[in-house]
Amino acid sequence: MTKKLILFTAAALTIASCKKKEEPKQEGPKPYPVVTVETQNVVGYNTFPASIQGRVNNDVRAKIQGYITQVLVDEGQYVTKGQPLFRLETNILNQTAAAAKASVSAAQSNIVAAQAAVKAAQVEVNKLRPLVEKNIISNIQLQTAQANLAKAQAQLQQAVAAREQASADYKGVEANIDYSVIRAPISGVIGKLPLKVGSLVGPSDQSALTTISDTSEIFAYFSMNEKEYFDFLEKAPGSSMSEKIKNLPMVELQLANGSIYPEKGKIETVTGSIDATTGTIQFRVEFKNPQKILSNGNSGTIRYPKRFDNVLVVPESATYEQQGIVYVYKVDKDTARNVVVNVIDRIDNLALIEKGVKKGDRIVAAGISGLKSGAAVKPQPVKMDSLVQSIKPKF
Repeated sequence: MTKKLILFTAAALTIASCKKKEEPKQEGPKPYPVVTVETQNVVGYNTFPASIQGRVNNDVRAKIQGYITQVLVDEGQYVTKGQPLFRLETNILNQTAAAAKASVSAAQSNIVAAQAAVKAAQVEVNKLRPLVEKNIISNIQLQTAQANLAKAQAQLQQAVAAREQASADYKGVEANIDYSVIRAPISGVIGKLPLKVGSLVGPSDQSALTTISDTSEIFAYFSMNEKEYFDFLEKAPGSSMSEKIKNLPMVELQLANGSIYPEKGKIETVTGSIDATTGTIQFRVEFKNPQKILSNGNSGTIRYPKRFDNVLVVPESATYEQQGIVYVYKVDKDTARNVVVNVIDRIDNLALIEKGVKKGDRIVAAGISGLKSGAAVKPQPVKMDSLVQSIKPKF
C-alpha cells in the first residue's frame, strides 16, 4: 500500500508539472513605432502622357518631277532656311530653257519688224492726208493707208503678246530649273530620308522627301478626360478660360527615361471641344529647347503640380482600409484604438488627412497588420521624415 501511494503521488506531481508547462506565458505590450501627427506643405503631381512635336514641322516635297541626283544633307542635321537639300536631274529642263530663250529672241525680232511696219504705215498716212484735204487724190487712197496702219499696229500688238508669252514660258522653265534644287522651307532639324539618289519624285507623291522640324521650342500635347477637365476648371483661378490659363502654374516634363527635363513649361492653349472618339480634351504646353535635347516625335509625361498648404500628414504605412473606409490606430495612454480618417490624397508615402485626427495626436506608424483596436502597445517614438524616407523606393 505504501508503494502504491508513493507511485500515485509521483504520477500526480508529474501530470501537474506537465500542465503547468503547457500553460502559455503572459506577454507584455508589443513595441510599435509611433509618430506624432503634424502639418506640412506638400506638393504632388497629376501626371498625363504627352506627345512632343517641334514648334513647326514642314514636309519637304518636290515641286517638279525628276530623278534625285544628289542628297546634300543627312538625317538629324540642322539646316537653315533656303539651304539646298536635294538636286534633281535638269537635262531636259536645260534643253527646254534654251528653246524658250530662243523663242523670246525670235519674238523680240518680230516686234522690231512690226514696229518698222507701223512706222512706215504711219508715214504713208501722214503723206496722203494733206493731199486728200486739198482734193489732189481721192479719199480711198488715204483710207487704204489707214487700214494698212491699223493692220501693222495689230501685228505689233500680236508680236508684243507673243514676246510676253515666250518670256513667261522661259521664266517658267527657269523656275522649274530652280525647283530642281529642293531647299529647306524653314530652319530646323532634318528627319528621316527615305529616298536616295536615283529615286523618281514629283509633286503628287504621297510621301514627303523628308520633314524639317523647328525644335528651338517644342510643344507637348496631353489630354484630360471630362471629369479631370471639369475638376481643373473648378480649381484653376480666374473667371474666364483665358484668365485660368494665364494663372496656371508651370509644369514639368518627365522624359521617357524617368528624368525630369530641366526647363519648365507653360500651358498655352486648350482645345475648345471634347474629342467625340476619345472623350478627352487636349492641352498644349510650350517648352524651351535651347540644347536641342527634345526632338519631334519624343514622348514623355506632363507633371501638373498640386499644392497642399498646412495639411495634416501621417505615414501611408499607418493607414489601412476596410470596406472602403480608411483607419489609423491612435495611441492614447499606451492603448491603440482605430479611428476613421478622411484621406484627401497620397503623396510620397504620406497620407494627407482632412479629418479624423488632429495635430499632435500619436498614431501607430507601421506594422499594423496584426494590431487590434484596444490592444496595449509599447510606443517607440520615431521621426515622421526618417520613417517616410526609409520606405521610399530606390531606383
